[in-house]
Amino acid sequence: MTSTSASATSKAAPVNYYGASRLMRTLRFALGASQRLWPAFGVRAAYRVFGTPLPPKWLYRGQHPGADWRREAWSFEDASLGIYHLASQDSAAESAPVVLLVHGWGGHAGQMLPLAQALATAGLRPVLLELPAHGRSAGTATNGAQFARAIDYVTTRLANDGAALRAVVAHSLGANALAYAAGRGLPAQRIVLLAPPASPREYTRYFAHAFGLSEPTRAAMQRMFEAREGVVMQQFEPAFAGPRIVQPTLIVHDRDDRVNRFADAEAYRDTIAGARLVATQGWGHRRILKEQDVLAQVTQFLVQPLSVM
Repeated sequence: MTSTSASATSKAAPVNYYGASRLMRTLRFALGASQRLWPAFGVRAAYRVFGTPLPPKWLYRGQHPGADWRREAWSFEDASLGIYHLASQDSAAESAPVVLLVHGWGGHAGQMLPLAQALATAGLRPVLLELPAHGRSAGTATNGAQFARAIDYVTTRLANDGAALRAVVAHSLGANALAYAAGRGLPAQRIVLLAPPASPREYTRYFAHAFGLSEPTRAAMQRMFEAREGVVMQQFEPAFAGPRIVQPTLIVHDRDDRVNRFADAEAYRDTIAGARLVATQGWGHRRILKEQDVLAQVTQFLVQPLSVM
């Protein structure tokens, strides 16, 4: 593939993600005008849009896990977290190993239900995490750094409450945040990365392309993120996070994923010691969350003893 065609391919996913709706066209015009007429405001506006999950969370309020799940609302920073426990396991499986399941950007806890049900059938105790500004959780804006802090907070709190935390499984940007958090120490025996993106820094470039932002605006937006969150974006990339992960790691990624490149998964595999990559074909970015083969492979990875890994 030529560099030109590779660049076009890399930019296609976020352009498709943000779409060509009337709202997106309006935002593109407004951001473009503000960066020309009032550059400082343009940067702040771009940062706000960049941190706003799309599709908007109100679209998914009716798609919560359902009556079989008991929801807890945990206050967290300036927002909240939704924690879902399978009601049938409240007493019968209190000692079962816990698996925390984390959705991705613009997602919701209900997307992890097929895997949660497979894990429960295998004797594990799935717990669903709904991140700030997603689903029924409070907040209107968030980012990968807050995702990582939320994962760290929830895993630590579960461990302090006596849970035997077998694993954390996360999808898309949630997986990127999980890799960063795992590299800084998590009380989980193993991790699973589903369709992870390799570089939030690169995504700022995709975002800038989708909304017609200049490189100075994009760079200033990145610096604002780093200053406010106290983290450099490169710290979320496999080259930095991967070598710091000590847990056995499974990565699942579809070769036809149009949101995150398959090469992103290969980058994690190559930097995490002993990591195993399962490549699928034809299921795309979200369908892997419910395909039986993927559910079976993840479940097998999580139930087998560490001694055989």
